[in-house]
Amino acid sequence: MENNANANGTANGGADANSLGQGNPKRRKLLVGILSVALLAAIAWGAYWALVLRWEESTDDAYVNGDVVQITSQVPGTVVKIAANDTDFVKAGAALVQLDTADATVALEQAESTLAKTVRQVRNLFETSGQLQETVRQRETDLAKARDDLKRREKLAASGAVSGEEIQHAKDQVATAQAALGAARRQLAAQHALVDRTTIEDHPDVKNAAAHVREAYLALARTTLPAPVSGYVAKRSVQLGQRINPGTPLMAVIPLENVWVDANFKEGQLRDMRVGQPVTLTADLYGGKLEYHGRIVGFGAGTGGAFALLPAQNASGNWIKIVQRVPARIALDPAELVKHPLQVGLSMQATVDTHERDGERLPHVTPVKTADVSAVFDALRGEADARVNAIIAANEGKSAGGAHGVAYAAAPAR
Repeated sequence: MENNANANGTANGGADANSLGQGNPKRRKLLVGILSVALLAAIAWGAYWALVLRWEESTDDAYVNGDVVQITSQVPGTVVKIAANDTDFVKAGAALVQLDTADATVALEQAESTLAKTVRQVRNLFETSGQLQETVRQRETDLAKARDDLKRREKLAASGAVSGEEIQHAKDQVATAQAALGAARRQLAAQHALVDRTTIEDHPDVKNAAAHVREAYLALARTTLPAPVSGYVAKRSVQLGQRINPGTPLMAVIPLENVWVDANFKEGQLRDMRVGQPVTLTADLYGGKLEYHGRIVGFGAGTGGAFALLPAQNASGNWIKIVQRVPARIALDPAELVKHPLQVGLSMQATVDTHERDGERLPHVTPVKTADVSAVFDALRGEADARVNAIIAANEGKSAGGAHGVAYAAAPAR
């Protein structure tokens, strides 16, 4: 029996040894295969990093941003009309809010009547100067006549034909004529001081009255609040009948065709990033298949924490280091924005190609053009000037006023 057990044990042990000998090569091949795949993956990853990833910096902490143009009033008033609501698209120059114009209209009428009255008063000054000029010529003639009479009498006095009393009377007439001439010249000089080297349009009184007309006209025109730019209305808070003061925010207009992306990169990613580097972006709105293209136009002057309302105070308390992020502004391709518009606040994924690493990281570049400009308000000054010129032309009497202004400016006060 023992011999049979030993024989069976020997047989079983041999079988196990054979199975182990046959299983080890398979396991060895499996391990070699796994290691080979891992090695190939590591090599592929290393090559991908060397060729692609080392030249890219990415972040998903990026958001669409844009101008939020606040609509505020420059004059106080009561709201009588609201022409736009949230989500409406408005063109630049379109009236958004209308204020009551009653007070501004009365003020403009008063200013215009004052200007017309001032123009006529200045015309009177010019006419008075002409009258005084003629008076001086008359006094000069009277003085010359009195001197001639005195000379004739003095010649006749030697023959006794003229008495001494008559000669004295002639001398008194000369003195009187000289005094009258001096007074006339002084009056003319005083009058010239009011109109010398001016015309009706350039007279200080007229210019002052014209400035009041322009001020009143602008106040009336500003009761209509236009859209400075084309865009979508948002954040409307104004209501009909509301009494508003200058500077009160009423609504906002957002021009979505000029949006940009603020991408917040970690401080360790900024070493190789430069202004002008190309950026590829995707929006969560459209998915990863749709790409936007842009360029870095600048970096923030500080981290987001540095400009926070309550910046961190690391000098006190328990300090924990937090990786800071710096915003980079990315300008988008306008044509792509037209095809696939974006809205302010949308999330973006930004990837920067850092192949171009020349130049300074923070270059000192002065803008070559104005960042933002609106021509909506330019016409108001021209309209006010046209109104002033029309009032002056209607009250100055062009046939006489303009010529008198030149003549009197050149006339000497003798």
